Amino acid sequence: MGIEEPKVEIVMDWNALKNFIAIAETGTLSGAAKRLGVNHSTVFRRLQSFEEEIGGRLFDKVDHRYVLTPLGEELKEYGLNINAAFDDIERKIAGKDFLPKGTVKITAPLNLAIRFLPAALAQFRLDFPDITIEVLASNQEVNMNSRIADVAIRATPSPPEHLIGRQIATIPWGMYASEGYLEKYPAPENMDALHEHVLIGGAGQMLNLPAFVWLEQHYNKFIATRCDELTAMAAFAREGQGLAFLPADQGDNQLRYIGEFTPGRASKLWVLTHPDLRKTERVKLVMQYLTSYFSQLHFQGMLFK
Repeated sequence: MGIEEPKVEIVMDWNALKNFIAIAETGTLSGAAKRLGVNHSTVFRRLQSFEEEIGGRLFDKVDHRYVLTPLGEELKEYGLNINAAFDDIERKIAGKDFLPKGTVKITAPLNLAIRFLPAALAQFRLDFPDITIEVLASNQEVNMNSRIADVAIRATPSPPEHLIGRQIATIPWGMYASEGYLEKYPAPENMDALHEHVLIGGAGQMLNLPAFVWLEQHYNKFIATRCDELTAMAAFAREGQGLAFLPADQGDNQLRYIGEFTPGRASKLWVLTHPDLRKTERVKLVMQYLTSYFSQLHFQGMLFK
């Protein structure tokens, strides 16, 4: 009669699994800690405990990054499926909440988050003090399926099909420069005169935008400064370091609007949410206030003369 091997029972800790997935996707403890809103030591402690419970190593340390072992790769595949299922449950539960209280997380491009969201939600905070607003200011699009954000403000020709919402504004592109710059270089009468100017161009992902594709093709030699973010371009222009090509939301009273920049193509601004949250009262209210505010702005290049 053989000896029966003892059965090992593993009680899966959801926090430990989320911790594991965060490390796997970010590659670092600090990245996982930032995503989860905990400190570095907590992430490390949870990982150690999880590996002890699993009975194997889930990561190798390679060049200061956490790389999945074969066991980790296998667990990640299962973990992502479980994670998606929990996200579905959380969204559906949140979607049944009809009370105007709780937290609404809004993701928006950096410039819109800084310059427009505070004013857009000023009255909202007075009207609904039991709703807490959490702003995720980033030019990177977050995954709305993961409940990282409840509402997204995005500038895009067409939003993802899995999200719902409405277009709230159209933002044209223009040419902008500081008064100091224009004292040295008279404003161009048209785009054919751009070869007489010092230009601020794109870098990185900005080079995929129509405005900077055109600029590279026609005036590459006249670009003195490059930035991979529109807010940075506007800042350089304010300091008189060149002529900038920007959507109208980047303009302000320190930049003079020179004229329309048609190669930039007008941007469509959308407010979006996940279908599971469309009946959540606090989410509906936030979207209504944002829609009302941005719809009244009537973005035009001339707005920021």
